[in-house]
Amino acid sequence: MRVAAIDCGTNSIRLLIADVDLPGSGALTDVVRRMTVVRLGEGVDQTGEFSAAALQRTFSAVDDYAELIRKHKVQAVRFAATSASRDVSNRGEFIDGVRARLSVEPEVIRGSEEAGLSFAGAASVLNWDVERKVLVIDLGGGSTEFVLGTSAGAEHAISTDMGCVRFTERHMRSDPPAETECSMAAFETLSFLEDVAQVVPLHEAEAVIGVAGTVTTVTAHALKLEDYDAETINGAELSLDAIHQSVDQLVHTTRDQRAAMPFMHPGRVDVIGAGALIWGTILDYLNKVTGGRVSTAIASEHDILDGLAMSVAHAAAENRHHESKGAGT
Repeated sequence: MRVAAIDCGTNSIRLLIADVDLPGSGALTDVVRRMTVVRLGEGVDQTGEFSAAALQRTFSAVDDYAELIRKHKVQAVRFAATSASRDVSNRGEFIDGVRARLSVEPEVIRGSEEAGLSFAGAASVLNWDVERKVLVIDLGGGSTEFVLGTSAGAEHAISTDMGCVRFTERHMRSDPPAETECSMAAFETLSFLEDVAQVVPLHEAEAVIGVAGTVTTVTAHALKLEDYDAETINGAELSLDAIHQSVDQLVHTTRDQRAAMPFMHPGRVDVIGAGALIWGTILDYLNKVTGGRVSTAIASEHDILDGLAMSVAHAAAENRHHESKGAGT
């Protein structure tokens, strides 16, 4: 079955068109995977609404994706909006615009569902021969999800209003950021982590997987890649020391220096410093609360998009099954 999944976040909108092996293993085979930085959540922290410019950028990307969906003869589509889309005052304008372009109802999904979908996608990078508690962290533009689970699925999850776009606008105003700005961002990250630990038993984590653009960009820097190579990044396991070296450089370089890095996506230049700082602070905290057991982190290129694609394929297959049963009665 050929399906399409669209994940519309605070910083970027992403498309996955994939063939799903159903009935069968349920494995995904990519047909198209695209990412466009639209900064939909730009200014939302201050204004509480999407700007006209941000909506126009997003709708332009949706038009492009709609054309690809038609071209590749997709059978089922799911559009999920996260974080910034949950609380804005002009959410209706956003939903109407997407519906008109794709002829599907966009879903503004709850943080708990976002977390479960992210876990399903991210954990596909693991070899589950050894049973262990895995913590998946999806560090986005407006929110960060923490999901703890095993091969059986997610067990504990929480979504927080912490992300690279929010923290850039809130804290990182200098170029490069001043130490006081970095300190305030780190302090707020730790405050969020204390709240997370009340819901998700972070001390039980035996392995950590990070997903989304901040984590993969830090990984690309640590691996000294000459360009962005998703296959090399996917599944890469790095020591915390190696990650922190990259975090420090990404946080303390100028905008021009970041823009010149060969693996850097242009839309991530302005927000990678805040994202890297959040990622490094999270890993330090986990190392502490697990008594040093968490000493590495794995990057995954598979995330909520893969989870969305699997979910829409299973839903479509279930609908077909019911329709065929109804036709036979």
